Amino acid sequence: MKLGHIGIPVKDIAASKAFYDAIAPHVGLKLIDAHDDFVGYGERETYDVYVHTAKAPVSGVHLCFSVDTKEQVEFFYKSALAAGGTDNGAPGIRKDYSPTYYAAFVLDPDGNNIEARTFS
Repeated sequence: MKLGHIGIPVKDIAASKAFYDAIAPHVGLKLIDAHDDFVGYGERETYDVYVHTAKAPVSGVHLCFSVDTKEQVEFFYKSALAAGGTDNGAPGIRKDYSPTYYAAFVLDPDGNNIEARTFS
C-alpha cells in the first residue's frame, strides 16, 4: 500500500507552517504551496502532507515519516523542537517495536504526534 497524501487540520496556520517548514527537509519534503488557510509539502510537485484550517476539527493525529539515517531522525527532532514542537520521545532505539527501530517523537503546535524513524 502507498499513501497518496494526508491532510492535518490545524488551529494556527502560521505556527503550523513554521513547524512543518522546519522538519520538511529532514524527512524528504519541500514546500509546494502556501495560502492563508493551507500549506502543502511534497517530494515532487504534488502534496504528500498538507496542513489546513478548513472546517474539519483539530484532532490528535500520529504521522510517521520514514527516513534513511539516525542523523535524519536527530535533525528532525532538533528542528521540530526549535520550531515550537514539544518533546514526546527523544531519539533512540524503541526495543518494544524492533531492536533496530530508531525514532523520535514530537508534538506539533496542535498536539499531533509527529515521528521520524529509521531501521538501522
